Amino acid sequence: MSVQMGVKAKQYQTFIKGRQPGRPWFRNSARAFLSGGAICLVGQGVEELFVHVFHYTEKVASNPTVAVMVMLSVIFTGFGIYDKFAQWAGAGSAVPVTGFANAVASAALEHKTEGYVMGVGTNMFKVAGPVIVFGVVSAFVVGLIKYVLTMGS
Repeated sequence: MSVQMGVKAKQYQTFIKGRQPGRPWFRNSARAFLSGGAICLVGQGVEELFVHVFHYTEKVASNPTVAVMVMLSVIFTGFGIYDKFAQWAGAGSAVPVTGFANAVASAALEHKTEGYVMGVGTNMFKVAGPVIVFGVVSAFVVGLIKYVLTMGS
């Protein structure tokens, strides 16, 4: 009986593979490349604005640039624009800063009917919490290693 089940399972898998449409990997890759590049281009434009208009150094301009990109991502998520863009862009929309801001804002918006504390706050930190904890712990470990290595110098 178990041999027949194995044969039927293989036949079913063959049947399914023959009917599934092929994945448009080239189109998906091109969209991800173009959309991720466009997000980075916008970020570079914002940084250039801070450097040339506000006369920041490149190092100092990076922090407000990140803040502006996060703000734009959250605003676009709130209006539903980022989700439509992400459906078209695929992995390209997951550029770290904007993708993370979108994930946090989306989680918060989904649960706003449950209240600001138990809905928005709690669910927002389901996404952000592990990332923040990992960042803090990683920074501590790297700082500790650097301290130990430079202690002798």
